[in-house]
Amino acid sequence: MVSVKSVSDYQYDINSLKKHGKSFYWASFFLPQKNKQIASELYSICRYFDDLADSSSQDLSYEIKTEYQNIISNEVNEINKFFKKNNIKISILGDLVNGLLKDQVKVRINTEAELIEYAYEVAGTVGLMMLPIILTDSPDARKHAIDLGIAMQLTNIARDIYEDAKMDRLYLPKQWIGDISIENLRNVDKINLNKIKIVLEKLILLSDIFYKNGFSGLRYIPFKTRLGIFISAQIYKGIGEKIKKRHYEYNFKRTYLNNFEKLWITLTSIPKFFLIKYIYKNYTPVRDTFRNENL
Repeated sequence: MVSVKSVSDYQYDINSLKKHGKSFYWASFFLPQKNKQIASELYSICRYFDDLADSSSQDLSYEIKTEYQNIISNEVNEINKFFKKNNIKISILGDLVNGLLKDQVKVRINTEAELIEYAYEVAGTVGLMMLPIILTDSPDARKHAIDLGIAMQLTNIARDIYEDAKMDRLYLPKQWIGDISIENLRNVDKINLNKIKIVLEKLILLSDIFYKNGFSGLRYIPFKTRLGIFISAQIYKGIGEKIKKRHYEYNFKRTYLNNFEKLWITLTSIPKFFLIKYIYKNYTPVRDTFRNENL
């Protein structure tokens, strides 16, 4: 059995957001200090599980499940206490763990619905867990928070296709890619380049629908936290926009935004922020309801 950290080793890393979540860290300056602090700790917990899942090339499913069970059965550990103190349902963390478990085996996704479910598990759950942190108990906010998280994860997948392929992870649905194999993604030939561009475009356009759904729900959260959430998502969406500008060219290097690009998106997002209710009016249903969505 692989030796991994146990939940008793967990310690809040105040620098976790700054080190690993640069886009979120940038946008966090627009959150009230109290919300920023709690959101940073939630990020640290999610990062703890993510690092655990990626700490070995071997299958760590048993260890991850054990860690989660230790958390929910031990009310004095730091993670359990964090969830109770902030009124976050710990079963949502269970959904996130389910997504991380899927990464422990050779990842192959068959349908768009499976892709959306995976994106919910590893990122839509974070949107749900953020709601008590930004002090909203509006049931109407839940579907929008989930969709914003899904949108960001779809952006992640579009950005990391090559890196994921090197780890034997293929998140692009078989329903979309047909006979494109993971070997094609590792060593692209000219025949498949156009096919991959079409799939990448489809992925970015799907993320755009989820971003719009997320933005249309900002009216349900306290005004003082809206700008930070909006800028965070706009910066992440900017990665997809950069991929668009490259005409969806498949890139062996991860697409990222430099500080100047983040600053530009931040400045141009502020006027949009005051027009949100006019720009993002409607919600487009594109997925099923998830288990923890209506709790």
